[in-house]
Amino acid sequence: MSYPQPLTPEEKLADAKKQLSLPGIVVICGSTRFMTEMAEADLRETKAGKIVVKPGCDMKSPHDLWSDPVEAEALKVRLDDLHRAKIRLADEVLVGDYIGDSTRAEIAYARSLGKPMRFTHTEVDPDA
Repeated sequence: MSYPQPLTPEEKLADAKKQLSLPGIVVICGSTRFMTEMAEADLRETKAGKIVVKPGCDMKSPHDLWSDPVEAEALKVRLDDLHRAKIRLADEVLVGDYIGDSTRAEIAYARSLGKPMRFTHTEVDPDA
């Protein structure tokens, strides 16, 4: 007698999204120097009926929340972890037109999870 294999966490998440009739979730990855472009991509994806998640903080711009260098470094680590969680949550990844080290790491992480990738500018795809 064979028993059904338990669902993986990823399969459980996909099943829950389906049961909740959630629209597709897209995560935007890119340099926070281009928050204006991310906001534009957010508008377009939202208009297309998708749930959009993206970086919520631009630590390159001055702010009281990250004015202390020690606290800023700890916050950056937490935000990087949070963004990887957004990648795990998403059904697909949309990458902006500039790819630095952090974005390259996000792309590698998303690909390691088998996430479908789209690029706002296909010529910046590091694996194209």
